[in-house]
Amino acid sequence: MSRFAAPIAEQIWDMKYRFKAADGAALDLSVEDSWRRVARALAAVEAEPEAWEDVFYAALEDFRFLPAGRIAAGAGTERNVTLFNCFVMGTIPDSMGGIFEMLKEAALTMQQGGGIGYDFSTIRPKGAPVAGVAADASGPLSFMDVWDAMCRTIMSAGSRRGAMMATMRCDHPDIEEFITAKQDAARLRMFNLSVLVTDPFMEAVKADAPWDLVFEGRVYHTIAARDLWNRIMRATYDYAEPGVIFIDRINAANNLQYCETISATNPCGEQPLPPYGACLLGSVNLARLVQEPFTETAALDMGALDDLVRVAVRMMDNVVDASRFPLEAQAREAEAKRRIGLGVTGLADALILCGLRYGSDAAVARTKEWMHAIARAAYLASVDLAREKGAFPLFDAEAFLASGAMLGMDDDVRNAIRAHGIRNALLTSVAPTGTISLYAGNVSSGIEPVFAFEYSRKVLQKDGSRTEETVEDYAVRRWREMHGDVPLPEYFVNAQTLTPMDHVRMQAAAQKWVDSSISKTINCPEDISFDDFKDVYLAAWDMGCKGCTTYRPNDVTGSVLSVAETSEAAPDSDAGADVVYLSTPFDRPDALEGHTYKLKWPGSEHAIYVTINDTVINGHRRPFEIFINSKNMEHFAWTVALTRMISAVFRRGGDVSFVVEELKAVFDPRGGAWVEGRYIPSILAAIGGVIEQHLVRIGFIAGEGLGLKIDPQDLRKAVGEGPRGAPCPACSAYEMVMIEGCMTCRACGHSKCG
Repeated sequence: MSRFAAPIAEQIWDMKYRFKAADGAALDLSVEDSWRRVARALAAVEAEPEAWEDVFYAALEDFRFLPAGRIAAGAGTERNVTLFNCFVMGTIPDSMGGIFEMLKEAALTMQQGGGIGYDFSTIRPKGAPVAGVAADASGPLSFMDVWDAMCRTIMSAGSRRGAMMATMRCDHPDIEEFITAKQDAARLRMFNLSVLVTDPFMEAVKADAPWDLVFEGRVYHTIAARDLWNRIMRATYDYAEPGVIFIDRINAANNLQYCETISATNPCGEQPLPPYGACLLGSVNLARLVQEPFTETAALDMGALDDLVRVAVRMMDNVVDASRFPLEAQAREAEAKRRIGLGVTGLADALILCGLRYGSDAAVARTKEWMHAIARAAYLASVDLAREKGAFPLFDAEAFLASGAMLGMDDDVRNAIRAHGIRNALLTSVAPTGTISLYAGNVSSGIEPVFAFEYSRKVLQKDGSRTEETVEDYAVRRWREMHGDVPLPEYFVNAQTLTPMDHVRMQAAAQKWVDSSISKTINCPEDISFDDFKDVYLAAWDMGCKGCTTYRPNDVTGSVLSVAETSEAAPDSDAGADVVYLSTPFDRPDALEGHTYKLKWPGSEHAIYVTINDTVINGHRRPFEIFINSKNMEHFAWTVALTRMISAVFRRGGDVSFVVEELKAVFDPRGGAWVEGRYIPSILAAIGGVIEQHLVRIGFIAGEGLGLKIDPQDLRKAVGEGPRGAPCPACSAYEMVMIEGCMTCRACGHSKCG
């Protein structure tokens, strides 16, 4: 009998976590084999590995403890991979040599699959003098572009999608440019951006006081703090970025404030880290620990929680010794402090199983109770490890216990630390757990609410056919197993029915007992007013959160997940969601409409014709396929390749505008060309500009294109007006007409006569 609750869970295991040989042959024959592999690898560093292997296996069994994906996929494989998810890199020196040394380190880290975070506040602002070269500095944003290009290169070499976080202090002279950088659809697409907000800045915002933008003691500008705050808020209101990190609060609450200063986080924000700090993650599945669900006596099994947390801490501590690291500096940092990030997943489902509405006073109180129990068990487990294996090398008892995070900890925990030390400098964090939560039976992710109670998913079978499966939320499935078709109670709420303040209260409740930070998105309705939106961030500040990230569906960023209208009705309705999955291409209709564009490249005798056909999904026009044709046979191979690859991307749905970004970033080593007064770095970049203009034309993206000003009407003028013809078999334009006794395409020149 399969351990998986649904086919999608087994597919995720097979694709992401199952150990396979280089030729694709499965070496893990079952998920039990995967659990055994991980348990054996993490027990190998113990004095008695055989005894601990079974203990670790029991924690993994039935998806109770979920180590992060890097551990699940890499532990026990003997491959040259890191088991750490993300890193904050070294401090960037304000020199050309130092900057590019940091770029090299970032590339080596990403090559092993690690996401990275950087603080770019250390680079002098744009326009500042550069001594010795009689030039002005280009500023940190220009170097962020270099990092962005590096990440694209690593991706194109076959690695997973790159993940980077860029931070900048709220008093850096280039902060205004940083805030608006990603409003250019082609810029910094590999980065998440967050502003490092200080306590003095928040005080200045509330007092409507002036605010100095400074670098190395020199004041470059003075602006109104509230105006800068409003610019940050307007950018994230319209574009969902940048996020906000309350950096002084992070440093004040850091157990290691006596030996490190933090100025950046990992890409998702749950791990504020010092230079070369590493992010080690794992999650306790709270939904699996609820006893007697949907009854008046429903409750989390606190004894089981305590036992599971203690084993999880030991397993994660062992990862520090078992993992490889891209850089020696990262290994030294991890070994010196042994920080781990034990978190939770399935919180919202656990609350539902206990009959509690997410965001309610009762749910907030229960969340604090559970997170307190986890923190207490984790710290005591780490004390026990210190007795057995020694405290982390930089441990200083009095300095450690004076940190903000420890001031609220139970006296017996503090006394134990003072007497015996502690193995791990920091222990708790709440990471995003979307994939592992789905793998574990579609439990709610992290501390997020349930997004949708159920949705339909098309699954491509091995024979090419497609089947449709319903993916249910874990708590909904448990309810229906027990109660059949009885309507869901009112405490079944999802992200569509919650207010932003419900989210903030839950994040603040969890943060109280999390010594690192929390990755959480506060969903806001599209019609929320700008003033109410700003209040969300102020509430997060006032309630003690360490950062705030929101998402408001809008015309620019679109919607993360389109939920069917039925799911936005009463909470007891059978909610559904229409999800576009990247693995399932759209079916091709019999007929499509589109446009053909003529592109003349200087130095080439023959024009290139680009035809883009569109389809309509959920009432919106989107590109479906592309054809690129030219009589110049020099381009034949790569135009065919582009046609097939870009069409395949278009047919898989989602935001395909990145195709434009990738093409526009291609530089021809032989040089580009000036087209209509603008330098275009390559033919591929020009084609990217054509695609961009088409996407703007059909309303798929906002913008003005690359500036080529190519219009289908220009093509008609070039080839002559005439009636619409049959579709061309070469480029699909409806331009096949009889010319000189032969059916010929007026768009690309294809002729049935040869």
